[in-house]
Parts: sequence; structure tokens; C-alpha cells
Amino acid sequence: MAVSSPPPPRFRLSLRLQNPSPHPSPSHSKPRPAPTNETLRRRLLRRGVSPTPKILHALRKKEALKALRRARKDTEAAAAAAAAAALDPGDGPIAVVEEDEDEARFRAAAAEYRALVGRPWDGAAHGVAPLRGGDGVEEGLEGLREMLVARRGDGFRWLLDDDIEPEAAERKQQKRHGTGWDAEAGDEEKRIQLLVSSFPIRLNEDSLSFHDWRLTRMMKKADLIYNEDNLLRILDGLEARGNWRQALAVTEWVYNENSYKHRRSRFVYTKLLSILGKSLRATEALRVFTIMRGDAQIYPDMAAYHSIAVTLGRAGLVKELIKIIEYMRKKPSKRVMKMRRKDWDPSLEPDVLVYNSVLNACVLSQQWKGVFWVFQQMRISGLPPTGATFGLAMEVMLKAKKYEFVQKFYEKMQKNGVPPRAITYKVLVRAFWEQGKINEAVEAVNDMEQRGVVGAASVYYELACCLCNNGRWRDAMLQVDKLKQLPLTKPLEYTFTGMILASFDGGYIYECISIFESMKEYCTPNIGTVNVMLKVYGRCDMFGKAKDLFETTKAYFSNSQTYVHEHSSLTADAYTYSSMLEASASAQQWEYFEYVYREMALSHHHLDQSKYSWLLIKACRAGKSYLLEHALDSVLERGEIPDVRLIVELICQSIAQSDYGRVLQLLNVMTEASIKINEGEWANILQQNVHQFSVDALQDLTDYLSTSGTTKADPVHSLVRALQSQCETTSMNDTYLLVDGGTNTQQCARSLLQNEGENSSSDLAEQDQLIDTCKNLCTNKLIDVPDSNRDIPQLGVAVMSRATSLSRPRLEDIHGQCDLGHWGTQVSAIDEVLDSMSSYGASSYREMPSASEILELWEQERINDMFDPKAESGTNL
Repeated sequence: MAVSSPPPPRFRLSLRLQNPSPHPSPSHSKPRPAPTNETLRRRLLRRGVSPTPKILHALRKKEALKALRRARKDTEAAAAAAAAAALDPGDGPIAVVEEDEDEARFRAAAAEYRALVGRPWDGAAHGVAPLRGGDGVEEGLEGLREMLVARRGDGFRWLLDDDIEPEAAERKQQKRHGTGWDAEAGDEEKRIQLLVSSFPIRLNEDSLSFHDWRLTRMMKKADLIYNEDNLLRILDGLEARGNWRQALAVTEWVYNENSYKHRRSRFVYTKLLSILGKSLRATEALRVFTIMRGDAQIYPDMAAYHSIAVTLGRAGLVKELIKIIEYMRKKPSKRVMKMRRKDWDPSLEPDVLVYNSVLNACVLSQQWKGVFWVFQQMRISGLPPTGATFGLAMEVMLKAKKYEFVQKFYEKMQKNGVPPRAITYKVLVRAFWEQGKINEAVEAVNDMEQRGVVGAASVYYELACCLCNNGRWRDAMLQVDKLKQLPLTKPLEYTFTGMILASFDGGYIYECISIFESMKEYCTPNIGTVNVMLKVYGRCDMFGKAKDLFETTKAYFSNSQTYVHEHSSLTADAYTYSSMLEASASAQQWEYFEYVYREMALSHHHLDQSKYSWLLIKACRAGKSYLLEHALDSVLERGEIPDVRLIVELICQSIAQSDYGRVLQLLNVMTEASIKINEGEWANILQQNVHQFSVDALQDLTDYLSTSGTTKADPVHSLVRALQSQCETTSMNDTYLLVDGGTNTQQCARSLLQNEGENSSSDLAEQDQLIDTCKNLCTNKLIDVPDSNRDIPQLGVAVMSRATSLSRPRLEDIHGQCDLGHWGTQVSAIDEVLDSMSSYGASSYREMPSASEILELWEQERINDMFDPKAESGTNL
């Protein structure tokens, strides 16, 4: 069969669509182009390589050679496929038939289209032919399709549906491919909202920068043109969400791109300064401001100076503000001047807002001499001070305790005819309060009301606290009635809490209670007020009232959580438990102290060890040593660094109990936490606690630590040297005690009997028994005559009190009282665990329960107490 000649170009295109070949035609194969320098640069940056121009040139040349070789291979493969298809006899007859039919149909359509020049589907007989390229081609082809459908029905639809329309759709799809947004091409507002909302989810790290590859991917995925308007919209959205870090990264990313590097906008940078100022990021704002001063296109204007001045004023940076004023008056550098025309002069003079920002910075830094400099500069510039200027000047003098200047600036304000504002009277009232002039403060508020100035809530709050601080709480309640009629920025509970604190600072304890009782007529106390009252009761030996308030708060929270609503304003927090622990420790109520500590642990609150370590140490010396163990375990389980006072106290107890393994464990904890104690500090600790240790115990600990193989590192090395020195000193004291033991022992026994209230007519047999007991105890150095008050060691670790009751009916319990057991008669779950061991002093720490195990025991015990009708809170321990 003869091979037919190849069809004309148009017919070949139609034939290819009707009988698609698996191999592409050489004329339609599109080789993949070589990557550009920008593509290579981004590829290297993603891999962590900083490309140089030389590297980019070499890589571009290499990629171009690859693309050329690839194109040659594709051309050869396409030519071979076309030759094979021409020699294939299988499709010969069918192809010839289809060629005849398609040729006729195509030629008829082409002839009719050529006859109608221009756009006949628009109704014009003669018009302009469809434009080539762009939207003109798509519009012309769309019109041709409608014309063919209208004139020939669906007979010619195959010409466009199978050829032209798929290519146009493919171009549209490629144009929008990879955007990831379900929005129309022109719907930029929606895409901006999607971009802004995705920032906190995907880019919420503190170390975010414009070099982050995720930021690059998101910005390119948005398929936006980052002009001035779009950037301002993005920054507005980020400002509303408080994402200043993302706003800074977006601005830097856009203006570091080659497409936008020379199209920077001053308005965008000014908006960025405003965002950083509202987020109190003065350092970042200064860096952005420096960038603006280095480019003539975005050189700061008055709005930018206002923004940076307010930001620095709120941060208290006076020196930086003075430099900003100098920058305003100076001309830019020569390099910046060359970027603009010769007659360009951006120099400005500071206005009142800039000078007020300087005064605001002086308030925080308390640089009261800067006030006179500001007024001098304003007088030179001819700027009249405003009410805000005088008010800020008075506030600066108040912070600096220059009360005479507060009054002088107020008088100068009246002399210049500037009407005072409510904030001015607030400063006046505070100044009179600190000077002790209570009547003058009341007269100042009366003068404000007579002038018709609408008072602010802060004015009456300051006056109420002033009156409460001087014991006039009933007059303060009248100010509360006035305050209720004004719009409040904070709830009324804050006012009563401040009044209670002011009365407590003034020493009026019963007035605090009266204010607290009167508060219930105005509002319900919140947890802040309860915490303040617990602190008041604890500092004034009112344990009963503190306990009742604590139990009432717990009961109210339980009832409100069950019956009223889920969240209550009286939810006990860490401050509540800490205040109650302090009140229990001050009243020596250690059983209730343990109960509160358990409730605190079960509520998943933690004691602030930097403030309340002394509470645990004091409870430990009162017989609650396992609370200190639990607190240390909890700190270690949370991954925090424990307080050195807790570890040192446990080390002293472990030495007294001859638990040397526990001592080594605590020393290892100090090593891991990088806690260092030198030899002098160890010697001071051992000297302060010498009454707890015997010579044999110190010597045994020295031998144990020496054989452990860790004596070369601190703090073990320092402790061993301090132990050796202490052993020598203690041995000399013991020798002196044994030589003159009879007399000293009898004197010790007589002093103990006198301390117990015994008279000289005591039974001789009982005195001899007491003397023998004192001999045994003093020889082993297990007990010493307790001093009334021992000094606190250098590291803050107080000496463990070993006061022993030596009354005659309890002489057989002397050795038991020297142990660190419980002084109470009731037994808790943790007591049973400890009592089940052979002895607390001889037990190893490895056998002690962990903090989580103790917490589980407490939870189980609280569950049992809930179903026990005889159990009472605070006593079932």
C-alpha cells in the first residue's frame, strides 16, 4: 500500500487530535528551559549555601548545557517516533478515510471564517481581526466557537473542543497552579485574609526571620502582587492579631526581593514602626528607623518621627530620644542626598508630641532634670506647653520625690491659663498623700469638682487609698460611692483590694477587716481580695480567721463549679495556698500546714521556692521532713533548678541520720544543677549544725565520700575538706568534754531541770537517771543543750531545732523525741508508708516513695475522706 503524503499544517493538527500518538511531535515538543540565576540562588539558600556570583555563573552554564543536551535527545526521539508511525501499515486505510472527511470539513470552516473578516459574531460586517496573544486570542477563539455553533450546529464543535479550548484551559490552570487558595484570580482581599490567618499557625516561632523557607513558600504561594496597598492590608491584619514578629519578617522579605527592592514605601515602614511601638519593641523599632534613614526613598517624615518618639518614650529611653531630635534637625548624609534632587531638604523641627514623649521617658527613668531641658527647648522653639506637658512634668517630679516642684508646676499651669485635667489632680492627690497632707488631698478633689472637671476613676481611687492608709476608711467609702457613678476601666473589686492593702500598710488591721466586710455590700470579693486578707490574717496571728476564709473559699468554689457555672472568680490559685501556708507556719499549726500543702499539690499548683523555701525548712524542723523531700522531688520532676537551701537542709538531715547514700545523691543533684558551694560555706554550715552530728558520723561520711570516687569534683571535694576540718575541731571538743564530763554533765542536767520548772527538791534517783541520760547523749553528740535562738547559716539554712521535752513523766521518750518523726497523734497515708519501714533514719532513699507516688496516695486518701462522714478537713491527717 502506498504511503500518503503528509497533510497540510492545519490538517495535521486536526489529525493529531483525532488519533493521538504516544510520542510527541518534534514541532510541538517544548524543552525544559535552563533555570535562572534567581532560581539557582534560592535553591542554594534552601540548602544552607550562600551563593556568590561566580558560583551562580558556573551553575547557570552547567544547567544550560544540560538543557541543550536534553533538547537534542527529545528531538531525536520525536523524529524516530514520527518515522516509525509513517511506516506502520496498520492505520493506513482508516487514516486515509479520516483525512478526506476532516480535510473537507476543515476547509469549509476555514473558507467561511476567511469570508467574514473581523468579528462577525459581534454583528459587524467588517471589523478588526482578533489580536494575537493574550486575552485577544482567547476572546477571538471563543467568538469563533459561538459562530460555528450558531451557523453549523454541533458539527464543528470538535474543532475547538478538542484543540483550542483544552489549551486555553491548560494555560489558565498553569497560571493558577500551586497557589493553594480557593479564590478567584482577582479576589486579592480574600487571599490576603487567608495569608494573614495562616501566619500564626505556621510561623509562630520566636526566631522567625525573612530567611525562613516557610515564609518564602507562603508568600509565593499566595500569588499576590506585594505593592503598597496589599502590604498595608497585610500589616493591618497582623496588627489586629498582635503578630509584630510576622509583620517585621513580611516587610523585610518583600523588600529584599529583586522585584520590590527598588519600590520601597515610606508608608509601609511607618506602619511597621506603629506596630512595633504598640508591642513595646523599642529595639526593633530603632533598627527599622535606622533603615529608613539610610534610604532617600523611605526617609522618615513627621509621622515616622512621631511613631518612634512615642515608642521610645514608653520604653523610657531618654538618650535615644535626644538623638532622634538631633536627627530631625540634621540633614541626611551625602550618600542619601545623592539619591534625590539637589533642593531636597527633609530637616524638621520637633513639635509638642515629641517633647511630651521625652517627658514620658523621664517618668520611667526618673531623670527630673530633663524636665527643665524640655521646657527650655520648647521656649526657644516658641511652642506653648499643653495640659499634657504640665501633667507629665508633675508626674516626673512625683516619681523623683520632688514634691515642691509638683506644686510649682501646678501653679505655673494655672498662671498660663491651661485648664487642669483629671490626671493632673491624680498626681496632686498622690503627692499630698506621700507627704502626709491628707486634708490638702481632699481639698484638691473638692476643687476639681467645683471647677466642673469630670473626674476620672483613678482620682477617687487614689484619694480612697490615701484615706484608708491614715485610718479614715469610712470617708474612703464615700469616695467609692462617687467612683461607682463613673465608667470603670477595672472592676470595683480592685478598688477594695487596694484600700485593704493601703490600710494594712498603714498598720490599721481591724480597718482591713471592716473594709472587707463592707465590700460584700458593693460586690463579691474575688480571689485577689481573698489572697490579701489571708496575708493580713497570717501576718497578724489570726489563724482562725484565715482558716475560715480559706475553707469558705474552697467550699464556694466547689458549690459554684457544681451548681452555678463552670468557672468561678474564687478559684484558689498558687498565691492562695502560699498565703495559707504562711499563716499556718506563723501559728505553728503544722498539721493544717500539711493539709494545705497536700491540697496545693492535688490542685497542681507549685510553691514558689525562691520566696517560700523557708516555709518548707521550718515545717521540716517541726517534724514534716517528708514535705521537704516531696517538694525537692517535684522540682526535679518539673526540670527546674532546686533552691540551694532545700538541698543543704536535706544534706544536714541525712548526715544526722547516717544516710550517706542520700548525701551522695543530693551532692550529685547539686553537680547536675551547677550549684557550687565552696569549702568556707560548707564549714559554716557544719559549724552551725554541729549539735546534730557526732564525730563518728562525720568521720564515716568522710570515708564514704572518699571511697565513692567522686571527691575530685565539687561540691564533694569542698565538703570532704570541710568535714575533715570539722572532725578535728569536734574531736578536741569531745576530749575536753570527756575529761571534765562529770561536772559538765551535772550542770547540763541541772540546767535542763531548771528549764523544765523543776525545784531543788527533786528525787535523787530521778536526777541520777537524768544525768546518765545526758552523759550518753552528750558523748554521742546526738543532743546538745538547745540555745534560745541560733543564727541562720551563711546560705540561709537555719539550724534544726532539737528542743527535747525532758519532763519526768516522759523520760523514756527522750530518744524518740530526737528522731525526725511526727509530733502529732494522727496518722496519714504517708505516715503509714514511713512507719512501715524499719526506721526512717536507717532506710535508704531508694526505698522512699517518689513525689508522684506520694501524690497518688494523697489523692486516694482525699477520695476516702469524701465518703467518710466522720472525717473533717484539716484533721484527718
